[in-house]
Amino acid sequence: MEFAKLFAPSLKDLFVQQLQGMILSGALPVGTQLPPERTLAEQMQVSRTVVNSGLAELSDQGFLEVRPRQGTCVADYRRRGNLDTLIAIMQYKGGVLGRDEIRSILEVRRALEHLAAERAILYASDQGLEKLGGALERMAEAHGAAQAAEAAFAFQHELALVGGNSIVPLIYYSFKPPVIALWTRFCTLYGIPALVRNTQTLYALLRARDLEGAARWIDEYLEQAISGTQQIYGMA
Repeated sequence: MEFAKLFAPSLKDLFVQQLQGMILSGALPVGTQLPPERTLAEQMQVSRTVVNSGLAELSDQGFLEVRPRQGTCVADYRRRGNLDTLIAIMQYKGGVLGRDEIRSILEVRRALEHLAAERAILYASDQGLEKLGGALERMAEAHGAAQAAEAAFAFQHELALVGGNSIVPLIYYSFKPPVIALWTRFCTLYGIPALVRNTQTLYALLRARDLEGAARWIDEYLEQAISGTQQIYGMA
């Protein structure tokens, strides 16, 4: 058995993680003015370079707002956040998303999947649709929830690609970390065969170019995950 190499976090990573934790826990409320970089460096016993680069990363994640000549304050990440913010929240919570976050992701996924399926049925070649079968086979043969989740993502990403829209695959890929986490949780709760059955049904409808049937099935199985018999809400 091989073991993965361990990596120690850098001082910048530790700085970012500490401030993220203080913001997400409420220890640093929205609007809080941070001390100057020099003061932060002295208090946390790191270089100003670490502080400067860490603050820049936290700003990119939507946690901080840098105001010229006014300093840095805690931002409302729910208004200014992006996908990096969501990933940071997941890491802070140990990979577990809250109910509202999961529901929001599934609703976005439903809209994207409708578009991807419609374009695939209307515009993909038969050979293009057949490519989806490879990901489905890997899903059925997966050893563990994480491997099945990767195969499920590969299926959905390929579905977006074969439809010919150049932007939809990029959007799918940008959501990979949280979507993989949700599929992994689904497999843990309901088993890999349940994920395979859902995907096989969609695949059959795509191959039959049944636009209405595919749309109904997407609504049905995602509604089960949102509020039905196969909910995947975490405990957070």
